[in-house]
Amino acid sequence: MSEDKKLKIALISLHGLIRGENLELGRDEDTGGQTRYVLDLARALSADPGVERVDLITRQVVDERVSKDYAQLEEQIAEKAWIIRIPFGPKRYLGKTKLWPYLEVFVDQCLNYFRKTDRVPDVIHGHYADAGYGGGQLSRLLGIPFVFTGHSLGRVKRQRLLDAGVSREKAETRYSLSTRIEAEEFALETCSLICTSTRQEVKEQYEQYENYIPERMEVIPPGVDLGSFHPPEGEEAATDLEQDIRSFLREPDKPMIVAMARPDERKNLEMLVKVYGESPPMQRAANLVLVMGSRDDIRAMPPGQRTVLTNILTLIDTYGLYGQAAYPKRHRAEEVAPLYRRAARTRGVFVNPALTEPFGLTLLEAAASGLPIVATHDGGPSDIIANCKNGLLVDPLDPEAIRKAILHILIEPGAWDEFSRAGIENVHAHYSWRRHVQRYLRDVREVLKEADTPPAIIRGRQTRRLSQIDRLILTDIDNTLTGDDGAMQEFFRLIAEAPLHVGFGIATGRRCEEVMRMIHDLDIPRPEVLITSVGTEIYYGKNFTMDRSWHKHIGFRWEPERVREVLDGQPGFYRQPDHEQSAFKVSYQIDPAVSPKVNRIKRMLRENGLQAKVVLSHGMFLDVIPTRAGSGVSVRHIAYKWNFPLEHILAAGDSGNDEGMLSVNALGVVVGNYGPELEKLRKYPRVYFAQAPHAAGIIEGIRYYNFLDQITIPNDALTDPDKAANGNGSRGGNGNGSSGTASGPAETHA
Repeated sequence: MSEDKKLKIALISLHGLIRGENLELGRDEDTGGQTRYVLDLARALSADPGVERVDLITRQVVDERVSKDYAQLEEQIAEKAWIIRIPFGPKRYLGKTKLWPYLEVFVDQCLNYFRKTDRVPDVIHGHYADAGYGGGQLSRLLGIPFVFTGHSLGRVKRQRLLDAGVSREKAETRYSLSTRIEAEEFALETCSLICTSTRQEVKEQYEQYENYIPERMEVIPPGVDLGSFHPPEGEEAATDLEQDIRSFLREPDKPMIVAMARPDERKNLEMLVKVYGESPPMQRAANLVLVMGSRDDIRAMPPGQRTVLTNILTLIDTYGLYGQAAYPKRHRAEEVAPLYRRAARTRGVFVNPALTEPFGLTLLEAAASGLPIVATHDGGPSDIIANCKNGLLVDPLDPEAIRKAILHILIEPGAWDEFSRAGIENVHAHYSWRRHVQRYLRDVREVLKEADTPPAIIRGRQTRRLSQIDRLILTDIDNTLTGDDGAMQEFFRLIAEAPLHVGFGIATGRRCEEVMRMIHDLDIPRPEVLITSVGTEIYYGKNFTMDRSWHKHIGFRWEPERVREVLDGQPGFYRQPDHEQSAFKVSYQIDPAVSPKVNRIKRMLRENGLQAKVVLSHGMFLDVIPTRAGSGVSVRHIAYKWNFPLEHILAAGDSGNDEGMLSVNALGVVVGNYGPELEKLRKYPRVYFAQAPHAAGIIEGIRYYNFLDQITIPNDALTDPDKAANGNGSRGGNGNGSSGTASGPAETHA
């Protein structure tokens, strides 16, 4: 990629409530530091002259319990940055652990957005495990680089929960950790760059993963909004939050010990209250201010948060801290920076006692405001303290260490002054968003440069990205592509010389593993699309990425074991070998002389309450597949997913396996050696019966439709009805050149 090309970047952050202004930070465990981080990153990237556009992609939420802002499909947040809200799953607001079943739908909906708006990005950056999975799928399907930031990692969380005495079963039920970890492994396997905030993440967290590749990891600390977070500059009018805090306190002008985190057991706020409650010197020296998100009614809070907050209030009562501790019910995002400055004016201290802290953006905000910090030694704060030299690290489980560190800063004026000064200077030196963006774009351009190396040339054919293709040649293998080696080689040359916007795909009853072997053995040019196992599996791109949304769609009411119970033992039925069976295909070889007819087989399945399709090929191979599957509906699914008009898909086949894709109103080509079961297709529109057999018939069909140039649908079959009936280079259909519509199984994408 040219260094001068301006980049289009898609940031994906799917959970929580994201909007451009008035962030509801602390509303729940999903609306915290990551929300602020991705918003600030989007704005900072968009301000760089080398960036054309930034889309921050999240989930649309239509729910009367939350603001209407989250239902808006697009929201501009800077001159070149937008929030894009993609509808997927239920309309109501869901926590991140409830989103996993809907991620395949997100992938499809996001593909539709990219295609319909012509906004395919140059790079995708997924934030957290859910966007790691969704973004990784999009990256593979579109053939563009993927960047991943985990923010926090499932393996680390699971171990900490186990260490805290939570059972593995309870942790799994509550947090879906196995699904999350699998998504993280997929993201790490797929990505070209892992953007981390600290060295500790690389060494102690990502190293726990099977797909840990340190060469892909870059430590790029996030920035802080230095326009909002700065040292005190004279007196400021008190905000509502500050006035609320003062109402709690007998001596509101004393130094503040400030902690800001949602009431989560991992944030360890109960420990801080115990330390304060058991230290009279600390109580004499300062007030305790706990900003714990926003709440209306404790009884309506999630169970975990309700428990932590109730414990904190109980400790305040136990230690008699009324008049010395403040715990306001709510705050707005724009009130945070003035609070830090107020705390700095009182010569207070900011404390983060979390059991672990992946990074600690609040620590940077406090440092930029001139407020010294005491923070956990586990995670990002160790890097922040090393760079900023503005506070002390403590063991979050050691109350005496926490007490000594806080008191040292409060009662040693020289220490407070030195930490305050160093924090202000070093945040500007190490943690500005401008510095972050410079390093980020440098690494992204390196990734893009590697991605832009010439693609593999197979048989002289340059592999295509699916986002480049506007038409697709789709052909069966056995007796369609094969059967005449000379014609097959001529077909290979034809598609090798085809324009880059012409794609090539294979549709076959064979399983994917067999197709891969045949591609190697026959030296078939690498296709962009594979439809295998009689339309029950779809793969895309150079990595043959499985379309998992297709599996989810076709699995509806599919009962393969019951199909076998009904059909095993029927006269003339013989199960095909195991390598011909799959999760969505039950395959038999039948003796038509003694076996039931196809209509009888269908009736037997229906009588047993089974919904399935029966596909007979060459009079002897019988496949039973889900009622929603098949070569025809799989072609429609591809057309819908990739926004192809059906007349931009040419499908060629020779047998009953291919009947579905030949009859869906795409451009069908029946090669000259076709089986008698396809004779019925003469009455179908857009089905051309070639005279030439095998691959020569495919070439004949390509020329008939002028498929490599300006696609045309001749109307000769209408003007000569006899020709339409005799099979001499004829086709059935309306022949009026009218366009098909790109459609598909809408319920998959709702």
